[in-house]
Amino acid sequence: MGDAALLERIRRLRGVDARHHFTLLCRDLSEIATFARVDNVQYRMLKASTPGPYTFILEATRELPRRVLHPKRKTIGIRVPEHPVVGALLEELGEPLLSSTLLLPGEEEPLTEAWEIRERLEKELDLVIEAGACRPEATTVIDLSSGAPELLRVGRGSLEPFGFVAS
Repeated sequence: MGDAALLERIRRLRGVDARHHFTLLCRDLSEIATFARVDNVQYRMLKASTPGPYTFILEATRELPRRVLHPKRKTIGIRVPEHPVVGALLEELGEPLLSSTLLLPGEEEPLTEAWEIRERLEKELDLVIEAGACRPEATTVIDLSSGAPELLRVGRGSLEPFGFVAS
């Protein structure tokens, strides 16, 4: 989170600007509370759906550098992943990781295979970890920053816990 040059490198690779929401991958709910404001209703929603395939947009705390926040809304995407390798990496690091879907400019689908990421971006990346194929479906993104849940993107997660009906 603290490496401004790395953040700019990710933005350049992705072709996104400062308004792009990054996602903070956290180990658990207690870690989320350090980086995002969570009220009792939000906490119950998070507790019922994490770890899982959801990204939540929440109001950020002052613990996060401004450069990782949405510039106007001061929000951050938060996720507690269910992947065992990502969980082990977060545990070993002892802190959250800043993340973004690897959707390159002009592409329809994100890169999800380590061999393809290595083949296409090897000179741009410091490390590629082979941990099996990633699911191509994106996470479900729910904005909790302004009270009632707002569905921003339909993905892998069920919509029912948040009162949305799948169409």
